[in-house]
Amino acid sequence: MAQSGLDLFPLTRMRRMRRDDFSRRLMSESTLTVNDLIYPVFVLDGESKREAIPSMPSIERLSIDLLVEEAKQLVELGVPAIALFPVTPAEHKSLLAEEAYNPEGIVQRAVRAIKAACPELGVITDVALDPFTVHGQDGILDEDGYVMNEETVEVLVKQALSHAEAGADVVAPSDMMDGRIGAVREALEECGFIHTRIMAYSAKYASSYYGPFRDAIGSAGNLKGADKKTYQMDPANSDEALREVALDLQEGADMVMIKPGMPYLDVVRRVKDEFGVPTFAYQVSGEYAMHKAAIDNGWLAEKPVVLESLLAFKRAGADGILTYFAKQAAIWLNEK
Repeated sequence: MAQSGLDLFPLTRMRRMRRDDFSRRLMSESTLTVNDLIYPVFVLDGESKREAIPSMPSIERLSIDLLVEEAKQLVELGVPAIALFPVTPAEHKSLLAEEAYNPEGIVQRAVRAIKAACPELGVITDVALDPFTVHGQDGILDEDGYVMNEETVEVLVKQALSHAEAGADVVAPSDMMDGRIGAVREALEECGFIHTRIMAYSAKYASSYYGPFRDAIGSAGNLKGADKKTYQMDPANSDEALREVALDLQEGADMVMIKPGMPYLDVVRRVKDEFGVPTFAYQVSGEYAMHKAAIDNGWLAEKPVVLESLLAFKRAGADGILTYFAKQAAIWLNEK
């Protein structure tokens, strides 16, 4: 078959539009802005307290008072939301994770403090039990060590309600129990929290990229080398992710999440194409640690590499990105 003239070089020169900044800008397909960023933060008990996380250079655990100051900076930078992750003292961990729904728990107190100081900042809370269990699993175990589904969901509902009562804008179940989105949505509606959004971790994989996060919240030692393959997804699967997303949307999720991020951009693209709903991805702790190690060793240039990595999420179809680079990226984006 003969090709048309428009298909042949030199009539078609793809580099013409790449020659100058103005034409590159005119044909840019994806755009990264501050509005795309969510900053995950680690909160601990105490006052004027900060702790370094060795496996996550430049990221710190902060007490609530310091976290409030951080929140004010994020508002000034235009970052829309933060996601809270608690560091639970060992003495407050238990088999049944009762601390997860304590109205005076660290997350609940942090939510109230942040919303009082920065009402315009969206606050997202993690609904999962691993920071509160002595074994580091995301649920209640039976006598064989298997995470029980319905028993865990009952506790997750209590946890989500306690977050909503504290003023959380978004509750984000990250546990991967079956049916938990429907149970949380029903409870929120019954208790009058009709505006509380649910960001469902719909496709959360049993990934090896979570190590630094588990160091940060103090669950790595509790796990003692165990895995979460009986409830988190197999990294080999993407069709299954579509089923998980469909179920969570049917049960009342407002937003869906894919986690980890960059190794699963194909899943982000498939979810966005299939459902067209608000779709988020999490550039997880292991991704952050890899970037920082290369940057700190002088192997990669920080600003262009970080911004390129975040732009990749937008190109794949993500509406927003949870990233530990959010604060620094916001500074760079505001400089443009």
